[in-house]
Amino acid sequence: MTEAMRLTVPLNALRAFEAAARHLSIKDAAGEIGVTPSAVSHQLRILEELLGVELMRRVGPRLELTETGKALAPELTAGFGRIVEAVGSLKKERKAGPLRLSMLPTFAVHWLSPRLTRYPFARAGFELLISTTQTAVDLNAGVADAAVRHGGGVWPGVVSERLFEETVGLLGRADWLRHGEAGLRAGIARTNLFLSQHRREDFARWNGTLPGGPVKPAAITIVDSAGLGLKAAIDGAGLTLAGLEIAGWDIAAGRLTPLLGHQVPGNGGYYLCYPPALDRDRRIRNLRAWMHAEVAKGAAPSA
Repeated sequence: MTEAMRLTVPLNALRAFEAAARHLSIKDAAGEIGVTPSAVSHQLRILEELLGVELMRRVGPRLELTETGKALAPELTAGFGRIVEAVGSLKKERKAGPLRLSMLPTFAVHWLSPRLTRYPFARAGFELLISTTQTAVDLNAGVADAAVRHGGGVWPGVVSERLFEETVGLLGRADWLRHGEAGLRAGIARTNLFLSQHRREDFARWNGTLPGGPVKPAAITIVDSAGLGLKAAIDGAGLTLAGLEIAGWDIAAGRLTPLLGHQVPGNGGYYLCYPPALDRDRRIRNLRAWMHAEVAKGAAPSA
């Protein structure tokens, strides 16, 4: 924005003048914008002092606009009208359009995607616009309407509903089980462990409490998401440490299996988050009910 375009007077003063000019009444203007009459008069004085002109004057019991006020008032009315229309259009789109849902890529691919065959897209109020990101989007700024986040469940300014906590375990393809525990441990010493960067502490806790002593993979490859680790394990490139709930569909389908029978609580859970203003939004209620129902069903693949 250039210096010439920058607003040089307070918006509240312009708003007070516009309302007073439209009503030709300080009292009625105050009632419309929700302040006291003295506050409106104060804003009018500020505006006139900043502009160096008289905009309104009292003639007996009546309030009248000066010629300058008559020229300014309709332009402000039109401008505030456009603001009202723009905000109203945004609010209507936000409440009536598809629910914009943001989530981690791993959650989208390994938890949500397999269950979308059961999602009632055709029903009114269930429309979704799904996006994935590794960062938490600003829900109160309107970047998205709702999000699925991973963590402790406390994020300032948003409602968070727990979907499920995580249990972490070592995962690989089922053929690892053919070797027995001794062969499995020997195999781990010759293979690659794909570990997402936020799982380092989980791996230290899991390995430090592993019955029979810790294991030492031949290499540990750090990846930026648990989804990459799961894909590497599914493809047979090595093993991964991941949340069993996120991997539940892959486990149920036989693509992955838990190894060594050892599990530890994860460092958080998955939560459905949304702004408090959307708490009663029908689309939020529909998504919330569907997600909780899916969590209760577990990881059984659909027929």
